[in-house]
Amino acid sequence: MTESATIYMVDDHPLFRKGVKQLIDLDTSLHTVGEASSGEEAVNHIDSMDDEPDVILLDLNMGEMSGLETLKKLRDKGVTSKIIMLTVSDNDEDVIHCIRSGADGYLLKDMEPEDIMHKLKEATSGQMVISESLRQILTTALRESGAEKTDLISTLTNREYEILDFIAHGLSNKMIARNLGISEGTVKVHVKHLLKKLNMRSRVEAAVWMVNQKSNRS
Repeated sequence: MTESATIYMVDDHPLFRKGVKQLIDLDTSLHTVGEASSGEEAVNHIDSMDDEPDVILLDLNMGEMSGLETLKKLRDKGVTSKIIMLTVSDNDEDVIHCIRSGADGYLLKDMEPEDIMHKLKEATSGQMVISESLRQILTTALRESGAEKTDLISTLTNREYEILDFIAHGLSNKMIARNLGISEGTVKVHVKHLLKKLNMRSRVEAAVWMVNQKSNRS
C-alpha cells in the first residue's frame, strides 16, 4: 500500500479548516497531521514535529502574524515542506511576494472543492500548483525579474543545473533522487545551494525562470 501524503493546515477560520479536513480525509492518498489557527502556533508546532508534513496549506490573511510572515519564518527555520498558499486574495503583489518568499504554490479559496483537491494531489507529486487565473501574472512578473539573472546560470555546477531542469519539469526531490541515483537528502542540499546562487527562495520561481531561459534560447 502506498504511503499517504501528510497535510498540515494553517487558517484562522475553524469552519474552513474543518471543511478542508473533511475533504482530505475522504481521500486515502492524503491525511492531515495537524492544524493551527495562527501563524505563531503553526511555526512553533511544525518546528517541534519529528517529521515535517509533506504539504502545508497556509492562509494569507490572518491576525497578528500574516501568512507571508509565517511563510518567511518557516523557511528561515529550514522547513522544507511544500508550502501552498490557500487564500481569497488574487492581488498580483500578494502572489509574487509569496512565491518569491518561498511558497510552492498559490490557490484561491473560491475554487471548486474538487479542484482544490486535484491541485493538492498535484503538489504532493511534486508539481507546482497555481490557480489558472493567476498563472500568467506570475509568469510575466518572474520573466521580467529573471532577465537580469541570466548570467547566473553559469555559476551552477552540472549537477545543480541537472536538478534545476528536473524541478522545471515538476519533479519532487524524491523523484529527482530516483532519477539520479542519489539520496533525497543530497538533492535537498543541491536545491538549497542552487536557490542561494540564483538568489531565489522558491522552487516555483526557479522553475519558471528555467523554463523562460530555455524558451529564450530556442
